[in-house]
Amino acid sequence: MQMEMPSPSGEELKAARLKPGLSQVEAAALMGYPVQTGSRGGLQSRTWQALESTGDPRNMPGPVFALFQLLTGTHAEFVLVKSDSTPAANAAQLPTD
Repeated sequence: MQMEMPSPSGEELKAARLKPGLSQVEAAALMGYPVQTGSRGGLQSRTWQALESTGDPRNMPGPVFALFQLLTGTHAEFVLVKSDSTPAANAAQLPTD
């Protein structure tokens, strides 16, 4: 099954971040992007700022954007479901000969 995972524009990424009510710092931390102290003492993510910028040529890769949507519950088609068991527990339930 082939899935389309286009890179979002800066505006699309910002809208996706705002939908679950995340700040840039919260979104960056969730996705493992660097967060640092800004010049005024607060936290910031220059990487996330660049990804949302309309003037910056960088875009978030499509698969990373799809993961962001899955983690924030905003994906249009899919949702993450937490498994109640581990792979080891599943293996223990397999029939034996």
